[in-house]
Amino acid sequence: MDCKKFVEGQIAQIRQTVGQAMAINALSGGVDSSLVTVLAHRAIGDRLKTVFIDSALMREGEPKRVVDTFAKMGIPVELVDAREEFLSALAGLTDPEEKRQAVTDTFYSKVFGRLVKESGAKFLFHGTILTDIEETVAGIKRQHNILSQLGIDTEQAYGYTVVEPLKTLRKDGVRDVSRFLKMPPEIAERIPFPGPALATRVVGEVTRERLATVRAATAIVEEELADSGAFQYLAVLLSDRATGIRDNKREFGQIIVVRCIESTDARTATATELPWDKLNRLCSRIVSEIPDVSRCLYDLTPKPPATVEYI
Repeated sequence: MDCKKFVEGQIAQIRQTVGQAMAINALSGGVDSSLVTVLAHRAIGDRLKTVFIDSALMREGEPKRVVDTFAKMGIPVELVDAREEFLSALAGLTDPEEKRQAVTDTFYSKVFGRLVKESGAKFLFHGTILTDIEETVAGIKRQHNILSQLGIDTEQAYGYTVVEPLKTLRKDGVRDVSRFLKMPPEIAERIPFPGPALATRVVGEVTRERLATVRAATAIVEEELADSGAFQYLAVLLSDRATGIRDNKREFGQIIVVRCIESTDARTATATELPWDKLNRLCSRIVSEIPDVSRCLYDLTPKPPATVEYI
């Protein structure tokens, strides 16, 4: 792919599409939304309002880290606290599709819809990539950022038009363009992270306490596997429990699954053959450092038949 041609073409297209209107986008800190933010900012400058919505579903310290990173790049990002709204919307839900829908509805109809109205923006930038579209249309997994491809008229439903500069690219193409633009490595090389965030890694009901557990496990997994060279690695909290022993007492503890995969574009994937000592260290840290976790498992399932995420 000719990255220079792609960037110049998208900047020109964005300027033509948006004109003199205001635009808005929600930044997650992932490579897709980050690249969209940079392209749109280069195209229309301060007529782009960028927000980071703290949904309570993010990794430890992530909201502030993302805002600070973009400030260094000269791109202002407003941090919006919407934690209670998302936790309330997810309360009591266990069905995977209902949980994804709750995140989508809370994001677009409530939190982001309110921000769009306040900003007066007529255009919304999405970091949708080709794999997102293909998986949703095929019924494999509903991606939170797929709207028009499902027949949703965003202008009628939400009052804005969606612009998707990356919809012809897969993840490897997004990374190539990000490197071409010399974006910070912590963004350009960041492992994939889902839009609904840690809600996709809690099987069963999403609560503040269960999020704290999977957030702690996520931090350990990302620290231990940062040098693995894998495409993606993550921790999942199951809804079941298993008997364990802690401090010479019997406990019915929680179960964490570690997933680490090799892939190029997330369409297919295989489990990474991690060294035995690495797996042992991961397991030891998770069950000893996180209260109430008595089991740690390693997922060997390829994609297909499994998806990368659990929800």
